[in-house]
Amino acid sequence: MKSLLPVFILTALLPFVAPSAPAEELVREFSGSRTVETADFEVKAPWLIDWRVNSDYPASMGLTVVLLHSPAGIHAGTVMKTKYVGNGLRLMDEGGRFRFKVDSVVSNWTIKVIQLTPEEAERYTPREKGVL
Repeated sequence: MKSLLPVFILTALLPFVAPSAPAEELVREFSGSRTVETADFEVKAPWLIDWRVNSDYPASMGLTVVLLHSPAGIHAGTVMKTKYVGNGLRLMDEGGRFRFKVDSVVSNWTIKVIQLTPEEAERYTPREKGVL
């Protein structure tokens, strides 16, 4: 019984000394290989768009992702436009109800919508000014 005491104490104290899990939360994930408008999603500022694109025909591919306000479908800005395989992040500081319009030419794409806390958003520094 004496040898189990340290294990019991460690187990009891673990929740108090273990670092808390990040509050980053996946709100929605969309993927496909053709042109579509995604389902609506709702987020609060700040949030992150995590996109990835690849293709079996990289010399012929293209992808454009536009953010639309829902339900009206009013243009909120271009998230990204590329003719190359790649990935990226876009930090957003406006919350609301949105959807994506994805124009895909021989591309396989994935878009993740990730809810952040203000503290998490501070870790993301833009490389250059974007379209939005």
